[in-house]
Amino acid sequence: MHVVLPDGKQLELAQGATALDAARAIGERLAGDAVAATANGELVDLMTPLPDGAAITLITKKNPGDAAPLFRHSLGHVMSQAVGEYYRAKGYADDQIKRGVGPSIENGWYQDFDLPEPIKEEDLPEIEKVMRDIISRNLPFTRREITRAEGLAQFPHDPYKQELIAGLPEDEPITFYTQGDYTDLCRGPHFPSTGRLPGAFKLMSTSGAYWRGNEKNPILQRVYGVAFASQKELDEYLHALEEAKRRDHRKLGKELELFTIDPMVGKGLPLWLPNGTVLREELTAFLKEQQFKRGYQGVITPNIGNLDLYRTSGHYPYYAESQFNPIEVDDEQYMLKPMNCPHHVRIYGSKPRSYRDLPVRLAEFGTVYRYEQSGELNGLTRVRGFTQDDAHIFCRPDQLKREFLDVLDLTVLVLKTFGMTDVRFRVGTRDPESDKYVGDEANWNLAEKQIIEAVEEVGLPYTIEPGDAAFYGPKLDFVVKDVLGREWQLGTIQVDYNLPERFDISYVGEDGQDHRPIMIHRAPFGSVERFTGILIEHYAGDFPLWLAPRQIMIIPIADRHNDYAWALRDELHAAGLRAEVDDSSNRMNAKVRTAELSKIPVMLVVGDKEQEGREVSVRERTQGGLKERKGVGFDDLKAELLTRYKTRS
Repeated sequence: MHVVLPDGKQLELAQGATALDAARAIGERLAGDAVAATANGELVDLMTPLPDGAAITLITKKNPGDAAPLFRHSLGHVMSQAVGEYYRAKGYADDQIKRGVGPSIENGWYQDFDLPEPIKEEDLPEIEKVMRDIISRNLPFTRREITRAEGLAQFPHDPYKQELIAGLPEDEPITFYTQGDYTDLCRGPHFPSTGRLPGAFKLMSTSGAYWRGNEKNPILQRVYGVAFASQKELDEYLHALEEAKRRDHRKLGKELELFTIDPMVGKGLPLWLPNGTVLREELTAFLKEQQFKRGYQGVITPNIGNLDLYRTSGHYPYYAESQFNPIEVDDEQYMLKPMNCPHHVRIYGSKPRSYRDLPVRLAEFGTVYRYEQSGELNGLTRVRGFTQDDAHIFCRPDQLKREFLDVLDLTVLVLKTFGMTDVRFRVGTRDPESDKYVGDEANWNLAEKQIIEAVEEVGLPYTIEPGDAAFYGPKLDFVVKDVLGREWQLGTIQVDYNLPERFDISYVGEDGQDHRPIMIHRAPFGSVERFTGILIEHYAGDFPLWLAPRQIMIIPIADRHNDYAWALRDELHAAGLRAEVDDSSNRMNAKVRTAELSKIPVMLVVGDKEQEGREVSVRERTQGGLKERKGVGFDDLKAELLTRYKTRS
């Protein structure tokens, strides 16, 4: 057999040779440095036989991060071994320690256990110590293929391994990996030995998990760990986690009194508090202004609809599992609205349309409802009732590109306004092997081509994701990276030839004949709830002045300054700015601290000097810290703040 090296040279090897054999054929030094390899682009370990003719690249200890999934998976095995040793030291027998699955995941791994007593959080550092001891032993990982009978005999007291082995296909080789006295069922790949593994790892947490994800099965204890190629990367990751906790929108939403989720109202159904309502209304006002400039017309549709509406659109039954059950009303079936688009199609079809009427742009902040599993609900970012900044454009074929580009421009403007500049663009196309899509193949191909042409025309970098299209048409998604480096799918634009066909809508063309319009679905925010949750974390609750629910706090130094403070408040309020007065009995510094903790962007301190000169002392929260200005004329400041508010700077 032979393999192909990165420079194109072929290396002749014995049949069944491994990546380690290839490294040795090049040189013993390389064999000593190698930790893993890629074969035809896939990560493999040094122990697994290579396919004949494979293009291989050897990964060395100089670049261990290139083999991160391997060392994370290997550390999972080390942790599993360490848990066994830890419980043996407590006096438990090996057959009392049972294990489920343990894959590598992003940034780390997890392992499921069925243990005689649960692992507590305080046990994790002790298990880490055992792991580091195992690493210091430099135990080699060895791989061997076994028969099904041998596999079952290896785990006579472990029902989870028995079930996994019994469920493997007959023609699939069964492999075990061993380090020291620990052996586990595993397809690999792994590092050469425990001593080659990086020491930058940490056990993070435990949780419960149903065996194989089935709630009818036993609950196992899942232990999570993270690992990186260097301590610097681990430290940065742990710092980012702490920062994420500080920015958690659920925590800040409570502290800033933005929203609440009340179990008496229902899971996943947020209640917007006064402060959160201000924030939400500022968002919607901003987008409504942009829509008005671009010729959108507002519409309002009901929160339920006849089931036949969604049967015709295809939302039912295609997405039945994510929708609430139908409701019986007067011998008819209704459903909580899962999407706004069928309603907008019916509005378009409510009267005859001429080619001169197009494009018709219908916009609605419409609330929709989806059934999400309880375990998937998460504050505002995953809810059961949410409002989409939905719009549907009905246009002629000759208008499609122009309309698509305008929506693209609007969505980019929205993201830039909120400081979300790290964006990638994802074109979701149809998977030709799937049967979930509806409509004519030629129309699908045309729609996909038109989206790609529009994106290329404005020079945006994009990726194509086959199978990521909506069931009725391809789409362009905006994937945004926040300040913590996390990616969120926000806005979307979809081109749809199918719903106009399914609802049989038309317009009269110049030739006097009926023609089918093309439909564009667009939602720059995506979901107001989700967008708001992401914004809270993006800004860490420190909203710019125009978005801040509480914009200005006026702080009188003494009681004799209260009347002046209230007079200023009334002037600001009359001008349309959100201003308050803290006339509590607290000292000035305490009032300032309270306003800072409430993340109010502007604080105006007033005393004798300010009152005499119709001035204020300004303390403003900025990204660089607290900015102070003294002796600022109140009228000039009011004009400045109004300009910043109205221009959304």
